[in-house]
Amino acid sequence: MSDLSAIVKAYDVRGTVPEQWDERVAEALGAAFAQLLRTSGESVETVTVAHDMRESSPGLAAAFTDGVRSEGLAVLHLGLGSTDLLYYASGSLGLPGAMFTASHNPAAYNGIKMCRAGARPLGQDTGLAELRDRAQALLDKGEARLVEGPLPPLEHRDMLSGYAAHLRTLVDLSGIRPLKVVIDAGNGMGGHTVPAVLGDTVLPALPLEIVPLYFDLDGSFPNHEANPLDPANLVDLQAAVRRHGADVGLAFDGDADRCFVVDERGEPVSPSAITALVAVRELAKHPGATIIHNLITSSAVPEIVREHGGVPVCSRVGHSFIKADMARTNAVFGGEHSAHYYFREFWFADTGMLAAMHLLAALGEQSAPLSELARAYERYTASGEINSTVPDQRAKVAEVRAAYPEAEADEMDGLTLRFADGAWLNLRPSNTEPLLRLNVEAPTPDRMVALRDEVLGVVRR
Repeated sequence: MSDLSAIVKAYDVRGTVPEQWDERVAEALGAAFAQLLRTSGESVETVTVAHDMRESSPGLAAAFTDGVRSEGLAVLHLGLGSTDLLYYASGSLGLPGAMFTASHNPAAYNGIKMCRAGARPLGQDTGLAELRDRAQALLDKGEARLVEGPLPPLEHRDMLSGYAAHLRTLVDLSGIRPLKVVIDAGNGMGGHTVPAVLGDTVLPALPLEIVPLYFDLDGSFPNHEANPLDPANLVDLQAAVRRHGADVGLAFDGDADRCFVVDERGEPVSPSAITALVAVRELAKHPGATIIHNLITSSAVPEIVREHGGVPVCSRVGHSFIKADMARTNAVFGGEHSAHYYFREFWFADTGMLAAMHLLAALGEQSAPLSELARAYERYTASGEINSTVPDQRAKVAEVRAAYPEAEADEMDGLTLRFADGAWLNLRPSNTEPLLRLNVEAPTPDRMVALRDEVLGVVRR
C-alpha cells in the first residue's frame, strides 16, 4: 500500500481501495499537494475539493483535506460534484483543485484528478511525479499529523447552480426545436448535474423532454458499469431511445466528464464525429482557430477541420497532455476518441456536458434526424478500442511493428502505423489499467476487419 508508483499514473491517481491506497495515503497526498503548491512560486492560500458518489470517496476526500490543511492551506469543499464541476470551480475562482473519482473504473477503485489554479493540468511532467515523491517520503516517515497548531479554515460551498448557469451562457438552447432526450447517468454524477443543467431544478426549463435512466447516485453501479466506451453499457440506452421514440440518447461516465451519443435509431455516434461537429461549430465562431485531436480520433477530424479553415494539431492520449497542448496553441476546442471534449472558454478543461449541449443545439437548429446530421462527419470505419491483457506489452508492440515493415511508424503515444491506402492502427499501453489498447481505422469495413483481426492475432497469440 505504501508504494505510490503503483497508483500515481501519467495524469492522475488511480487504484483499488483499501488494497492499493486508503485514507492514510490520501492524507499524505493532500499534504504533498499543498507542499507542491507552496513551493511552486504560485500565490495559493486555498484548495478546492470535490468527490463523486463512490462509497470510499467522502472519507478519502476528508483525509486529503486534512493533509492539505496540515500544510497551512485552507480548503473549499464542494461535496458531491462531477469532474467538470470541479474544473468550473478551479477556473472561476482561480484555485487549485482535487476531484476524488475513479471515473469509469469498477466500484472497488478510486482516484484523484488534480489541477492547478485555473484548471491547469497536473500530470507526470507537470508536478505529479514530484507530488508522488513528496507523499512517498511522508508515508515512509510514518507521520500522521504533519504540523502542529490550529488548522486553516474549511469552508463548504455548493457550486452546482453556478456551474449550470455558466454552461447555459456558453450554448443557448432556449430557441431550439423540442427534443426528446434519453440520458443514462449510469448511477454516476450525471444524475446530479444533468437535472441542474438540462432540466429545470435550478434554471428555467429548456425545450427538452428528458427521459432519465439510472439517475440515482450509487457507487456500486447496480445496473451497469459507468463506462460508456464499452458497448455493453450502452444497451439499455439504445433500447430506451427506440422505445420512447427519442431524438437522441446521451450516456455519461461515472464522474460525468465524458458524454457518449446514440442517434434516434439507437446506433452509436462516434466521439470522432462529435469532435468534428463541435469543431465546425467552434470554427464558425472563431475562424482559423486551432483544434486539438488525439492520435486515436478518426482521420476525418483533421480533414474536416482543414476544410472549415481550422488548424488541426495532434496530441497524445490523456487529459493532461491534451490540456497542455490546448494552452500552448490557444486552441479553441479539443476532442478525444474516448469522448473527452475540451473548450478554451471552459479554461481549456474537459466537459462532456458542454459537448452534449453543442450537439443538442446542432440537432435542434435543423429538422433532420441525428443519423443524417452525423453522416456528414463519419467518413471511415473504426474498430473502437479493443483491450487485451498480455504479459509483456513492450514485446507485443515490437512484434506488431515487425509484422508491418511497409507501414509508416509513429511512436508519439504507443505505436501508430499508417498504411498507403489510408488505413491506420494504434497500439498503446493503458495509463490506468494493465492493458494493451488497439484502435484500427480503414476506408472500408472489410479492410478494417481484416487489419483488426490480423493485429489481434499477433497481440493475443
